[in-house]
Amino acid sequence: MSELGKARLRLEVRREIVRENFRKIVAGAAPAQVFAVLKANAYGLGVDPIAQCLHEAGAVAFCVADLDEALHLRNSFPDKPIQILGSVFDFELQDAVANDLILGIPGLEAAQKISMESVRQNKITECHFKIDVGMGRVGILAQDALKIIPEILRLPNLNCCGIYAHFPSSERGENEENTAQIQRFLAVVDGMAAQGVSFRKVHMANSDGINHCPRTHQPPFTHVRAGIDLHGSFSGDNNNLGLEPVYTLKTHLAAHRMMPAGHGIGYNSTCILEKDTRIALIAGGYADGLPLALSNRGRVIINGRYCPVIGRVSMDYTSVSLEAFGDDELPQPGTEVTLIGREGDAVVTTEEWAALKGTHPYDILCSFGPRVKRIFI
Repeated sequence: MSELGKARLRLEVRREIVRENFRKIVAGAAPAQVFAVLKANAYGLGVDPIAQCLHEAGAVAFCVADLDEALHLRNSFPDKPIQILGSVFDFELQDAVANDLILGIPGLEAAQKISMESVRQNKITECHFKIDVGMGRVGILAQDALKIIPEILRLPNLNCCGIYAHFPSSERGENEENTAQIQRFLAVVDGMAAQGVSFRKVHMANSDGINHCPRTHQPPFTHVRAGIDLHGSFSGDNNNLGLEPVYTLKTHLAAHRMMPAGHGIGYNSTCILEKDTRIALIAGGYADGLPLALSNRGRVIINGRYCPVIGRVSMDYTSVSLEAFGDDELPQPGTEVTLIGREGDAVVTTEEWAALKGTHPYDILCSFGPRVKRIFI
């Protein structure tokens, strides 16, 4: 049996599609350059192989959420620009500065602390001003920026060469709300230019911004931040870049048997069989990232045929109906089951799971548990 077949539950990631998606994003976002966002273990796929793929493909920098993620990448990529998009705590500043990480500045007090630590270590720390234009999470409020930024620029040992913002709902495109946020951000950039201050790195577009807000690819914007786009998933239906899913999620059929009419299936008997039905048990449950929302609603693919989920998804196993098969063609225990992916004309997408769960693809990706073996092909 191949190594792929030995994995009980596996996430297969195709390296070449990762690279090809990156190339398409680079072309679509031009003239802006592309930062690769690798937070949360590359959105659950496995950060080390993904980072290597993107480094080879030409990503100009990596972006992460916190210090631990940044230090992990720094070990493998000693010379790569690595930016922490989120907050850095006081107790993390020493390591952040020592490892030449790019830090966001959400306010004067944070800048003062970064400056003091940089002076102490006799280092120059690259920093990007984080501007809050509508997210309401962290950053210098746009209306205060023209007053606060000049104060920060007077601090020693800071290379404040960047400025960035984040959309709360870029999947909606350049509607009135998002256009106003772009203009709010550019007013800060223009206001600082009027004071003789320019920035080498100006970025606002996340993956949905790349797909839906083309204004953010053009000057004075210099960079975009590609995250889930790299994996071929979306928060909308605009795939104008022709990106492809890079992964499939697969498991195996554990057993099957004929169950009589009137029998309950699964916890709380949320399904009572209306007729005699052959039920299969597949390896994988909510501990592995299968949403409970698939219960009595989702579907999997076995031998190219859709098989509906029956009963409630449990922690380790899920029941599905084999009504799509005749008695002489029943799949046997050990048969491969596609949870997310394509077999012939049958396809189950991450977006389908997200819609059933009432969430977005990011949530699905980041939910794949530690029992799911990541395999790079």
